[in-house]
Amino acid sequence: MKKRQIINIVNFIRAVEPREKVDLMKPVTEQIRLMKKHNLRGTFLLQYDALIMPEYSELLKELNSEQFEIGVWHEIVQPMAEKAGIEWRGRFPWDWHAHCGFSVGYTKEEREKLIDVLFEDFKEIMGYYPRVFGSWFFDSHTVRYAHNKYGLDAVCNCKDQYGTDGYTLWGGYYGQGYYPSINNVFMPAQTAENQLDVPLFRMLGSDQVYQFDSGINVDSSEQKNQGVISLEPVYEVAGGGLPEWVDWYMKENFNGECLTFGYAQAGQENSFGWDSMKDGLEYQFPLFERLQKEGRIEVEPLGDTGRWYKEKYKITPASAITAHTAYDDGNKNSVWYSSRFYRINLYGDNGKFRIRDLHIFNENFPDPYENEVCARNEAYYETLPVADGNRFSGNGVLAGIYFDSDNAKHDEMVFEEIDENTALITYGNVKITLSENNIKIESDKDFTFENRIGKDGGHLPQVKNVNEKEIKLSYNSSDYCVKLLDGVFVDNKTIRSEKCRIEAEFSV
Repeated sequence: MKKRQIINIVNFIRAVEPREKVDLMKPVTEQIRLMKKHNLRGTFLLQYDALIMPEYSELLKELNSEQFEIGVWHEIVQPMAEKAGIEWRGRFPWDWHAHCGFSVGYTKEEREKLIDVLFEDFKEIMGYYPRVFGSWFFDSHTVRYAHNKYGLDAVCNCKDQYGTDGYTLWGGYYGQGYYPSINNVFMPAQTAENQLDVPLFRMLGSDQVYQFDSGINVDSSEQKNQGVISLEPVYEVAGGGLPEWVDWYMKENFNGECLTFGYAQAGQENSFGWDSMKDGLEYQFPLFERLQKEGRIEVEPLGDTGRWYKEKYKITPASAITAHTAYDDGNKNSVWYSSRFYRINLYGDNGKFRIRDLHIFNENFPDPYENEVCARNEAYYETLPVADGNRFSGNGVLAGIYFDSDNAKHDEMVFEEIDENTALITYGNVKITLSENNIKIESDKDFTFENRIGKDGGHLPQVKNVNEKEIKLSYNSSDYCVKLLDGVFVDNKTIRSEKCRIEAEFSV
């Protein structure tokens, strides 16, 4: 059965840009013009400072609601804080530092007041409560409160990134969407009882080959912040401003190898200015129009996708994102698989492959800012690492789980769907079956694989115990376990197959 291939155009609007002089209105009017011209439906999210400025709100109120959805972008700004009775601590009326510009920098009582100001003023100005809610990141109490009091159809947050703009979101459900845990919205819930019943979608359309490795420094122990390789039209070296990258991304991301549905978020925040995004959007939007007419993608508002997701899925399904090449290198390939229990990346490069990433999810892992106020410029959300080809690389070691050399060789990667939650990936004589809470690796001869680690960097889990059949780990005071149904642990980094097979499952 053909799977939906969805693009959400999400443009969000700020009224202040303190770093340089930018015409903040022109990107909005031009985005509207292009969406009308190419008959593309989508979403605008208003930051509070833009909401209370009539030139923005009146413009958006005039739009056809069948084509344009209006929601809220939740970064804290000076007029919003002051209306909530909170002293503004930012350097400018809008300040991107975490301790003042995001909900994590406020007490629970203050977070509720900020949501009430945003939602009540939105209703007063727009005539209804917003149903879609976005931010680069947000704490769990804020989303619980907003959804329980006002009702939400969808929320969105930033793609995975390390240190970019001071925000780290690492190890999460890699693409598409999921039902977040009520205890930690960055973690998918494993059970219906502990999930927040509003889907969370990952933004920006990451390059599924190169984005993860951005910032790697294999030759030293230094951890660098990541750059951005995404569908955002302002990125012209590699990303949404480069036509050949856009063509490659649309071909690979929407190739149907997704298990459930293909997904990407397009659009751009207005604070980059129109000149920075013009060429990228003027290439992307006609392409979206053509692909939609051909029946290859559907372009719709974020809220439509959220309502469809809630109707179709009662718990988080598995999903996959594949690329059979990089945009500039036919010898690379990548498979991202995410379920409500874990995420994994299989990565091929010049005829050899490794497990580049493996993180475990735990719905009871607490939000780091649940009862803490962030006092720093930076903020962090993480899951539970087993292998991390980015953060564990260094001192001459490119991290990941490596197969012995004979078994790692392959000519091509082949992806097959077994069922809605299960994928079979073949590399030469190695078959890897990815299921909701199970990984099975089979070959035509016995093999080993080794979890190579180059540096700690404060992100390594503690090994609490290891025997032939399981390894117990702990990270940020949370315990988790990898259990072997087939295969044996030789030590805490090496597994040897049994009867040409390794099969593992996870528990927390």
